Amino acid sequence: MLEILASVLAVLGAVLVLSVAVAQFRARDAVSRINALGPATALGLPLILVAAALGWTATDGFDLMLWAKTAVTVMALLIVSSVASNVLARATVRTDARLDPRTEPNDLKSET
Repeated sequence: MLEILASVLAVLGAVLVLSVAVAQFRARDAVSRINALGPATALGLPLILVAAALGWTATDGFDLMLWAKTAVTVMALLIVSSVASNVLARATVRTDARLDPRTEPNDLKSET
């Protein structure tokens, strides 16, 4: 049963990462590309990590240290990716990178 759940989570995570990769090519400007990375780092990669931990649990049995490391890694992914994408977007706007005129709202432009 755990193998099936791990497989489903891994496939869902891979589909999310693949859809974000496609969105990267369709994004109009740098800020849109940074924004498109959110679902991959917030949902796709944690799903793949949990799937790997479930797979190891199914074959080797429950290991508290494995699940503690998985939980810390997932939390770090969520925190670091959100902060990093915010910093990258701010830096992109403040360095006068060319933005698509349809990118709205552009509130950071007035802060420079």
